[in-house]
Amino acid sequence: MITVNEARDLLRRCAIEQRTELIDPRHGTGRFVAQPIPVPHDHPLFDMSAVDGYAFAFGPVALDTWHVVAEVAAGDRLERALRPGECARIFTGAMIPEGADTVVMQEYVDRTGDRITHRDHALRMGGNVRRRGEQLKAGTTLFGPGHRLGPAAIGLLASVGVGRVEVVSLPRVAIVRTGGEFMDQGGLVPGRIFSSNEVMLSSALFQSGMGPPSLLRTAPDEDTALREALQEAIVNEVVITTGGVSVGDHDRVRAVLEAMGAEVLFHGVRQKPGKPLLVARLGGSWIFGAPGNPRAVLVCWHLYVLPFLRALSGDADAWSTGSLPLAEPAHIKGDRTEFRAAMIRDGHVHLLADQGSHMLSSLHQAHALAQLPSGIWPVGTPVEVHYLPT
Repeated sequence: MITVNEARDLLRRCAIEQRTELIDPRHGTGRFVAQPIPVPHDHPLFDMSAVDGYAFAFGPVALDTWHVVAEVAAGDRLERALRPGECARIFTGAMIPEGADTVVMQEYVDRTGDRITHRDHALRMGGNVRRRGEQLKAGTTLFGPGHRLGPAAIGLLASVGVGRVEVVSLPRVAIVRTGGEFMDQGGLVPGRIFSSNEVMLSSALFQSGMGPPSLLRTAPDEDTALREALQEAIVNEVVITTGGVSVGDHDRVRAVLEAMGAEVLFHGVRQKPGKPLLVARLGGSWIFGAPGNPRAVLVCWHLYVLPFLRALSGDADAWSTGSLPLAEPAHIKGDRTEFRAAMIRDGHVHLLADQGSHMLSSLHQAHALAQLPSGIWPVGTPVEVHYLPT
């Protein structure tokens, strides 16, 4: 049996295989850039007006009036250059005409017929003009590998005309629920329980941005059926199984995996809940054999599976945690590290009710999992926290 830190360090070293793909940036929210993205065009593309007003040449000699000779809307351009003493009515986003270098806001303009004067005494040459390339220059790198795309980044990509982006592919994930004790929702069968693990994990995948599982299978605790389900699942990069990894007569997942040629990285972590966690490699697939109790499944998901998936997706901070002081004392008996549901308030960790590995009711309101090694932890002791997605 290994420690929590040993298990996470081992998985961190393993989560390095990444595929890439070209996508439309509009579909890239939350994805990680795989290759540097050069800026193909200056931004802005040309000198443009920042306001509605009048464009003219500021000039070394101050003029009293200007002659309005044209109007330029956004998307249009004036085909001739402005001459000294001429101006053009211009609107926000429109190209500055040749021969002009300054725009006066319409609020400061007095117009009579085709003549204007203005009252903006603070105006200087270049005022109210967005210069070509003032934000981004063509050829510079916009985003490097590992950058996570969000709305602002995607807006920048669109504004400079980037139509395709190479990102790290999301790993394909299969879920296999094992066991014969489950029944479908809507009916009661004596001796059976409602199944929740595969439903919960599918929801967790959606929440993480990974999308739905590529495969969702169930299998009884029987070698032939388990082998068939696992054989179908291992075409995916990651397989999550639930149940069948403890020490009972019907816990057959490890035996079946080893018979299929899998390499077991570890089986058993010194933690509560989630002690029976199994991690194995079979071909190109990583198998996470989670216990069957729902709370243990979700704790293992947050501690191991989710950061592993994020690392495969290109997230360099996938394994990061935080540290905050305890709001109340804790006494952890035995030799296993405990993970307690916690709320974070006023910069402190408030532990929620300690519950058995089959109970989820405190996790649904938690902000984080507090990592508590065995021992006595006074108020104010900094503890490691694993923040939960919201």
